[in-house]
Formats: sequence, C-alpha cells, structure tokens
Amino acid sequence: MNVLKATCAVLFAAFSAHAAAVGGLADVSLYDRSDGRQLPIYWHEGRAYVVGKPGNEYAVRIRNRQREDVLGVISVDGVNVITGQTAVAQQSGYVLAPYRQFDISGWRKNLASTAAFYFTSLPDSYAARTGRPDNVGVIGVALYRKKEEPAPVAQPAPFASGQLSRKEASSTASAEAQNAPRAAERDDRLGTGHGRIEASQTRFVGFERASNDPAETVTIYYDSYRNLLARGIIPQSAPQRSPVPNPFPGFVIDPPA
Repeated sequence: MNVLKATCAVLFAAFSAHAAAVGGLADVSLYDRSDGRQLPIYWHEGRAYVVGKPGNEYAVRIRNRQREDVLGVISVDGVNVITGQTAVAQQSGYVLAPYRQFDISGWRKNLASTAAFYFTSLPDSYAARTGRPDNVGVIGVALYRKKEEPAPVAQPAPFASGQLSRKEASSTASAEAQNAPRAAERDDRLGTGHGRIEASQTRFVGFERASNDPAETVTIYYDSYRNLLARGIIPQSAPQRSPVPNPFPGFVIDPPA
C-alpha cells in the first residue's frame, strides 16, 4: 500500500505524563492548542470523555508506544480527517514512528496544508455542514500493526509520523456531503469546525497492514462542560458549607488600632 508521509505538525516528546491519554498500542489524547494543555479524561460507564471549549483549536495527539511503526486511521465526528469521507477503519491514515508523538491538528486539504480543528456548535461543525451530523462529538483512532517482512530487508523504506494511502487520499468526499444537514439548530452539542489553513507538507511512502481489521480502536467523546456536567459525566463539586461558630476559638487577640 502506498502511503503519504506527513512532515509537519510533529512533536517529539522525550517524556510525557499520560494520565490524560487512552489506548494500549498508542496513547491517544486531545491537546487544546489555544490554552496550551492536554485535556483531562473523565471516565463514565466505561467511556472516555473530555471537555471542549468553544472556539479553541485542538489536536488529536497520538504517541506510538511500540518498537515498530503503527498506522492510525483517524475519525473526527464520523469523518475521515484525510479524505473527508464518512469514516471506516480500512481507509487512509497516519503512521507513527516507534516511540514518537504526532499531533493531528486539522482536516487534510492537500499535500501541503490542513484546515485547523476547533471546537464549535453542532450546526457549524464540518460534519453537519456536509450533511453528516449524526456522529458529532466523537473521535476515533483505529490502530494497525505493520505486516512483518518474510525476510530481513537491508534498507527498509523510511517512515515518519504521518502517512496515508495514495488511492484513498485522492478519493472525493462521500456523496452524503451533498445532503442538507439534519441537525436541529437548537442542538447545543459541540462539534469540530473547519478552521484556518495551516502549512503541512507531506509525501508518499509505503506501508502494509498486518490485518484488515485494526488491532485496537480508541474512542474519545467530547462535549461542553455544561453538557457533560448535566449528564453526570463530570462529578459536581460538593457544596460549600457555611462555617459553624466556635464557642471556644482560642486566646484573646488585640483589636485593630
């Protein structure tokens, strides 16, 4: 399989705390680019949730924990972030080099640029604006292992952080994009917008998956603080109690001058 090698928006970390990450083959998290912080994970009924701040740009951060290349097919709001098609796991994705970290910060427009992800209202989300609002509020990463070579290769093809299929990269968006959005204007769920254009140089390389089905699929849900609090996903803080007067508080102090 031919794949595209992305060379920008890459962050390599010598060490990192992964309390806000999900996954086994790789650590997957959301990084708020506007506030400069990794968003904490809230677990509820076996699902991972993060709070998104409307208007803030963010990135899907993936760190490969393996000693070999791993392919990640990324879906935001049910849309493949590279091709714009309604996402399925067998589509185009990015490949992570061993033990390295990559920030996927936008919708791929071509071999040289992406459109930034940002948290926004459901009607303004890219998925809703292209007629696919049903899966707004969820991010998925399907992780594939690399197929082992039958014999050692003297000079294996190099892999960097991001890669995708040539065939799939050239595919047009799904015909569903022509349909009018079905999302109600009153729906206050968060979605992901199609933001400013940023430079993101890429090139094609080769990658062959070990299997048709992903070795692991990581899912992270997101919404506004108010909505997650109302659903009981974020625990409410204990109410502050008024202090009770103490009849014996201590020694006598001097009054103020």
